[in-house]
Amino acid sequence: MTAFLLALAIFLLAHVVPAATGLRAFLVARLGRPLYVALYATLSVALLAWVIAAAARAPYVELWPPSPATAAVPILVMPLAAALLGAAILEPNPLSVGFRGSRDAGRIRGVVAVTRHPVLWAFLLWAAAHLVANGDLVSVVLFGGFAAFAWRGMAVADRRAQAKLGERAWTEAARNTSVVPFAGVIAGRAASLRSLPSGIGALLGLAFYALLLAGLHQALFGVDPLAWWR
Repeated sequence: MTAFLLALAIFLLAHVVPAATGLRAFLVARLGRPLYVALYATLSVALLAWVIAAAARAPYVELWPPSPATAAVPILVMPLAAALLGAAILEPNPLSVGFRGSRDAGRIRGVVAVTRHPVLWAFLLWAAAHLVANGDLVSVVLFGGFAAFAWRGMAVADRRAQAKLGERAWTEAARNTSVVPFAGVIAGRAASLRSLPSGIGALLGLAFYALLLAGLHQALFGVDPLAWWR
């Protein structure tokens, strides 16, 4: 359990310290944003793999039994998470964490019009759904910590975008989207949902999710998401 908690703590710190200390801005200035993002993504994947490996070796303490009902939760939730993440990879986002940064607050469209935090929502949905499906103590700590981190990150990202864009530009941009997915769309105040990058990205995300269900998830993590129904 100690090794798991250490791995989780380092993973979370790696996603807090660079922004909180100004290290990220320094590295972006020195390396350029594309190289920084590539290196940071590689580090994040490596740390996540460490966390997952440490969790697999931790003692199993059951809090609620697995069942078809709990296993169905990620099956139903993950298509939305995959679509949000895939679209966010290709769509520039001036308002939140993203793979393609932008300072153009007037360019709110596609997945950013659905929610200004598509990456964080994808992370939150993934974590919350897997928390329900895995009812042991380590999974609750792991996925609960990830979900809380993503939820908190939305407020942090809002403050950062407001400081970067200025009050006027931030207010206008935020009016064209929402924090909660589709809330701005339902209210009739979201910007255009039409965006080729978002559409292509969403389809790629769903295709990757289909590969996970077809066997990639079991190959990577040793768990078949459809085991209850085979």
